[in-house]
Amino acid sequence: MPANSENINPNNSLPGGAESVSALELGPRRKARSTDPLVSSGRHFGRTIHALCNLHALISNGIIRTGERADEPDEAFTPQERREHKVYLKLLKSVPGLEERLVNSDSAEEVYAISSMLQKGASSARSDDTKSLKSAIIDWLTPPGEPLIPPIARNVKINRGFNHEVTGALLCPAGVDWSNPEIKSKLRTGEFSIAGDQWPIFLYRSYQYDENDPWEGLLQSQILIKTFKHIFTSPSSVERESKATKSGNARIHGMTSVTRASIAYAATQARFALSSSSVFNRNDKTTDHERFYNSILELLEDPEEISEVGNLMIWWNR
Repeated sequence: MPANSENINPNNSLPGGAESVSALELGPRRKARSTDPLVSSGRHFGRTIHALCNLHALISNGIIRTGERADEPDEAFTPQERREHKVYLKLLKSVPGLEERLVNSDSAEEVYAISSMLQKGASSARSDDTKSLKSAIIDWLTPPGEPLIPPIARNVKINRGFNHEVTGALLCPAGVDWSNPEIKSKLRTGEFSIAGDQWPIFLYRSYQYDENDPWEGLLQSQILIKTFKHIFTSPSSVERESKATKSGNARIHGMTSVTRASIAYAATQARFALSSSSVFNRNDKTTDHERFYNSILELLEDPEEISEVGNLMIWWNR
């Protein structure tokens, strides 16, 4: 969201009787023990349904919700629990045979193994995309036939973010004047901290923000489109005029339309690639990735914004 310079700142319960925990945030990293088709499904889930999800918690809570709490009305659950369950149902729909596999599981260990495979896929996809975009985004920022001044290393990020004029201008929150030397200095020193729900100008078409119409051009920028194509079709498709889901990862997983979560994912990856942060860390309060991702997803899933979101999705799927 834009910022002002003043405030930049089945019927069986879960085996083992595990307690419900928050699912729509990442849990601790653990290595999956073996390769499984679920890893591939997890890659697609992370990119298109929920990128920063604790899949073990999501599945555990989903089993409880559809088992021992199946008769409870929606009102018995918190808004967060209802959001989690919608994600769980999307997961079941996206992975053939998963629901049957969970219903027939007879131990907490088996449920954990399933969730670990999915988590491994989501994490590896995010890592692969982060790595490939690190250098690709520099190519997109460099004017054709000219050098980027000052130059930015393709594989080192220390001079990105607010430390560079080009990346700093793109990451500057909408509604904040990057050309103001005082603001620029405070952004660079960290005196002005940027929360994840204070959206950067690079999300807007032509990198222009209309304070009288915040939806104008939102999530329609060239750098976001290029990031999306790089992830979901192929790096070579970035400069071509083609449908965003025509080939590559999208085609492999039968993705025929852009999803709300896939837009949020591409935006999060682009933001990280532009930043000076070298590691995608969910606990990094400076980059605040989770809040950024979730704030975009919440807007795109807000019933009160259905008209604007509908128009945006038509635009993306044109």
